[in-house]
Amino acid sequence: MDITNMNAAMIEAQVIEALRTCFDPEIPVNIYELGLIYEVKVDPTGAVGIRMTLTSPNCPAAGSLPAEVRDKAQAIPGVTAAKVDVVWDPPWDQTRMSEAAKLELGMM
Repeated sequence: MDITNMNAAMIEAQVIEALRTCFDPEIPVNIYELGLIYEVKVDPTGAVGIRMTLTSPNCPAAGSLPAEVRDKAQAIPGVTAAKVDVVWDPPWDQTRMSEAAKLELGMM
């Protein structure tokens, strides 16, 4: 069964809210505000694809954070599957952070 565009948009918003509860263990700001989430896409079947990066390839959370992101996305009602792709292009830098994240970290 396919979901409507409105339902897909609602699922996407709920996934983003769930991702706001994921934190890089070294930085006290959620990964969405840090700019680590590059894309959240919901297809007509309810499957969610997430493109994300990490602050560096040597990030200590590299083994756990993508699985946490996947699990939180899969827990959203209406999500039939969740896949997380960790990408390194474009590389993350501080310009990807939201103003709220910069303020929280004393960078503004």
